[in-house]
Amino acid sequence: MPRDNSQTPLAERMRPTSLDDFVGQDHLLADGKFLANMLEADRLSSLILWGPPGTGKTTLAKLLAARVDAEFIEMSAVMAGVQDIRDAVSRADDAGTLFSRETVVFIDEIHRFNKAQQDALLPHVERGTITLIGATTENPSFEVNSALLSRCKTLVLEPLDDEALDAIVERALDDVQKGLGELDAQVTEGARAAIIDAADGDARIALNTLEISVEAVEAHTPEGEPVMVATEDVEEALQRKVVRYDKEGEEHYNVVSAFIKSMRGSDPDAALYYMNRMLEGGEDPLFILRRMIIFASEDVGNADPEALQVATSALQAFKFIGMPEGVLPMTQAVTYLATAPKSNSVISSYGKARSDAVEHGNLQVPKKLLNAPTDLHDEMGHGRGYKYPHNFSGNYVAEDYLPDELQGRTYYEPSDNGYEATIKERLEAWRERDTEDDERKENAEPFDHDD
Repeated sequence: MPRDNSQTPLAERMRPTSLDDFVGQDHLLADGKFLANMLEADRLSSLILWGPPGTGKTTLAKLLAARVDAEFIEMSAVMAGVQDIRDAVSRADDAGTLFSRETVVFIDEIHRFNKAQQDALLPHVERGTITLIGATTENPSFEVNSALLSRCKTLVLEPLDDEALDAIVERALDDVQKGLGELDAQVTEGARAAIIDAADGDARIALNTLEISVEAVEAHTPEGEPVMVATEDVEEALQRKVVRYDKEGEEHYNVVSAFIKSMRGSDPDAALYYMNRMLEGGEDPLFILRRMIIFASEDVGNADPEALQVATSALQAFKFIGMPEGVLPMTQAVTYLATAPKSNSVISSYGKARSDAVEHGNLQVPKKLLNAPTDLHDEMGHGRGYKYPHNFSGNYVAEDYLPDELQGRTYYEPSDNGYEATIKERLEAWRERDTEDDERKENAEPFDHDD
């Protein structure tokens, strides 16, 4: 039978029509796993399907409803309102009353429903009038009302691995009725790898890229000759070069290392290049942003305290606007971090302080630093002799805060770079006062704010 020549995209035509054809999510569907057990008991509870795009959330919802012979009502939270929910509930009432049939209401992007819309669902889920299946790409703990969330089982759908994507591509190439089998297209190993890399776990992207690539080559292939899809054909379909970047292998660590070292070496151009290598290779932008936040403390630190703010702001901005515009705050942050004054005092001081904390264990905190919430604590000397810095000139008074066994230890040694030079100067002035004789410390005159 010839393939479907309609305008329906290949990704839509190739949707599985049974759970046996569903690829991926074995952690939920394999024998003995949650969904398999639930279906074996011939029941379906309300679910929240949480996962990235192209992992099969909508398809899975339809197949689950079909398996238990339930009425299936689909709506998108972007377009639907409270009236649509009421209409769905009315249909569910009729199906239950007239046909004793369960109704599954599937809401795509349920995180986009506001509180009132989510609250409108709650009583009908509680009574069992409807079985709710919500799909979301956002963490439901933050985006779905706790009352509604508590009445649903949250299932995490994982990005499809390379093996699953390869199986989906192969099936589309072989399927004569719904896929591309009529063309008998041949896809080289490099082209197939490029499709899978570009998909980054998303079956929809893989099938869209495959379809565009095959149809473009078919249009220029003489009749009677085989349709041969090469890597460059996939790159043309993607409108970009396929960057070789193994997110799980050695190349991943090599490029990340070069990215960090370029920023540490104050080379914004190299840092931007490696950032783009990662992005074009399919790296998760949030991974790159996390590395920048770590860098802001580890390699810049107090030499420029605003570096951490810039890095965290870039993360917030990216989450707000997404791709492709999200590369702009990323670029701003990378160039800022690369050109900021550098200091590794944060990590070195942490290491020294941690070493003493681990080696010496629970040393006694000096009694003068302890609170005295009761008379007994006061009698035990808690808080006795504590000097309140704000009562002294410059809001500082020479004092020993470390346990007796660690007196004289210095962990934080600021560099001469950027703002840290100011911190160093301030600390040196204080520490110079710390070396004054005991008599002067004991006789330090409190600062009278009325003078």
